[in-house]
Amino acid sequence: MFLLEYITPAIILLAIIASAIRILREYERGVVFFLGRFQKVKGPGLIIIIPFIQKMVRVDLRVITYDIPTQDIISRDNVTVRVSAVLYFRVVDPERAIIQVEQFFEATNQLAQTTLRSVLGQHDLDEMLSQRDKLNAHIQNILDEQTASWGIKVTNVEIKHIDLNESMIRAIAKQAEAERERRAKVIHAEGELQASQKLLEAAEVMSKNPQTLQLRYLQTLNDISSENATTIVFPLPIDMVKAFAVQKPKTVD
Repeated sequence: MFLLEYITPAIILLAIIASAIRILREYERGVVFFLGRFQKVKGPGLIIIIPFIQKMVRVDLRVITYDIPTQDIISRDNVTVRVSAVLYFRVVDPERAIIQVEQFFEATNQLAQTTLRSVLGQHDLDEMLSQRDKLNAHIQNILDEQTASWGIKVTNVEIKHIDLNESMIRAIAKQAEAERERRAKVIHAEGELQASQKLLEAAEVMSKNPQTLQLRYLQTLNDISSENATTIVFPLPIDMVKAFAVQKPKTVD
């Protein structure tokens, strides 16, 4: 009975001392309140808190990775898509993260969802698919500006998936096929134009140099003879061919 009178106060004293000791890791900070008023930010290391008078709130300073839930978004060209993204942010000011906003993690989460819908709804589907880096940077800048007063730094936003329904996928496939056909026709037309220009230049050269016409004639005969054809070709000298050409009668003055 005598020992119990001393042991009980000792246990209570040890419990009070244990509740007064806090150990904060390197990536943690403690926001200390004294009788409900903000006192200071402490840590890392060993922290002593006066029980019942001081209160400490732990804050993690590491980058937080958050998967933004899939959002149904209507693009500017009235296409419904389902978009999912990932958000990276961290606390840079523990005091404001605890005092300026209640549950900074949930607040940042809700802001990211609404900002994602708002920004992507201002763009066409083609822009969502082809300009993803630009949209990521735009969303990040908006979130960073709005969360700065909370002591939050948004380091990155990445759009992961843009899901389309089957009918839209088929329509995009048809559009891509039509675009490929259009490009093929344009390339073919440009090739025909360049070929006709080269043929015109060749004709002009041949008209000025009859020897080139004879060389071309011999090359054509060589090409015909090399093919597996039943046609028999009797080559004639070009001078002989010219002899049969119809000459215009000379006019006498």
